[in-house]
Amino acid sequence: MSQQTHWRNYEEVAQYILGQMAAHFGLGRVEGKQLVAGVSGASWEIDAKGMRENDQGFVIIECRRHTTQGLPQEQIAALAFRIQDTGAVEGIIVSPLPLQSGARKVAASQRIQEVQLSPDSTTTDYVLRFLQRTFIGVSSGDTLVLGDSADATVIRASEPESRSE
Repeated sequence: MSQQTHWRNYEEVAQYILGQMAAHFGLGRVEGKQLVAGVSGASWEIDAKGMRENDQGFVIIECRRHTTQGLPQEQIAALAFRIQDTGAVEGIIVSPLPLQSGARKVAASQRIQEVQLSPDSTTTDYVLRFLQRTFIGVSSGDTLVLGDSADATVIRASEPESRSE
């Protein structure tokens, strides 16, 4: 699998999992990659868009499959500007590794949630961490097991919708 395929697949899997877990993020739904207009006149391609429950604003979701070091503050600052320019209420950054210390400071001050998703995740097999909680998806037949540090829940796994190319 090529590097380009790895990051594209990572984006699609992250979008799917965040969509399945939307309520944990205060979202009503998660939409796919799209262009969002900024007040600056620029258009921004975002990896996914989360819509707050009751359409109380939107959240920019960006995915970065960096596997050798955490994201630097410059990348989080760029996301912070997109949030400001588009009028988003906040952002979510998805990456396999924790943010670097400067990036963590920028994220904390700019309404950006950090989500860690294992680099080779699939829609059924993954480890996702955010807000000191861990969710683990394990495929076993047609069952997806979701758990966190507080409890464990077994739910039916649903196949992702097929996408037309």
